[in-house]
Amino acid sequence: MSKPAVGMVGLGNMGGRMARRLVDAGVPVVGFDAQRARVEAAGAEPVGDPAEVARVAEVILMSLPDSHVVEPVVRGPNGLLAGAAVGATIVDLSTAAPSSTVALHAEAKKVGVRYLDAGISGGAAAAEKGTLTIMAGGDAAALDEIRWVFEPLAANVHHMGASGAGHTAKLLNNFLNAVSLAASAEVMVAGRRAGLDLAQLLEVINSSSGVNFATLNRFPHIVQGDYLEGGLTGRLMTKDVALYVDLIGKLGVPSLNAAGPLASFGLAESLGYGDQISNRVVDAIGDVAGGTRVHDTKEG
Repeated sequence: MSKPAVGMVGLGNMGGRMARRLVDAGVPVVGFDAQRARVEAAGAEPVGDPAEVARVAEVILMSLPDSHVVEPVVRGPNGLLAGAAVGATIVDLSTAAPSSTVALHAEAKKVGVRYLDAGISGGAAAAEKGTLTIMAGGDAAALDEIRWVFEPLAANVHHMGASGAGHTAKLLNNFLNAVSLAASAEVMVAGRRAGLDLAQLLEVINSSSGVNFATLNRFPHIVQGDYLEGGLTGRLMTKDVALYVDLIGKLGVPSLNAAGPLASFGLAESLGYGDQISNRVVDAIGDVAGGTRVHDTKEG
């Protein structure tokens, strides 16, 4: 029995990899991206606009930069709601503002369309392998009905609660990701400046209390000169931290630890690394520390 088509809007670093996973699993994918070549590269069938995606597919995934892009894709004249049939399900895999997500959920509900927010974690490597973690908000029954779509994409799918809960969890996670990456980058530059063997330093950290995702999964590659290109850019990391600050302000929680990553990734952008993978923040810190590179055998 053939599988129904799934729609995908946004086939960049993450969306393109997810679309390819679906195609390789035998799921037909109909896609739209501002760069048509991305749709074709993922093995999906390109169409003219988001509304056309929704006319073809009853389950539509979005992987877009932020709410400013998501909103017109959903509610615009050629948007998903313009083409979606009653009973269709829209899944927003973007890192978006929860307040915007809740508003779009309400608009979709009025026309009989189900709207789920599904933050994803794991980066490009996990998207390629189909081992993402998905944190979803919205109707639990709707999520259960489309779990088959996530099978080629994710190792873990968590229902976090009502609309907006998935994107809230995503922002909380991404903030910790930003903190650990920025802080670990600073430590690696300091270690190089101190003349330490960075591979050995990482072994120490990873068996000690300073261990984190960046020291476990990123810097063992970076100190060998592999920046793991293709993942989240520095500019998008800054955007995610700013969304986090806005969120916790609305929750009445003080933002006492956001200054560090905002300064680190802001520095990276000001030095020209904004469109490169966020791991390049270590080079930005190295630039202002005498041109230090953590993958050199000596200071640059």
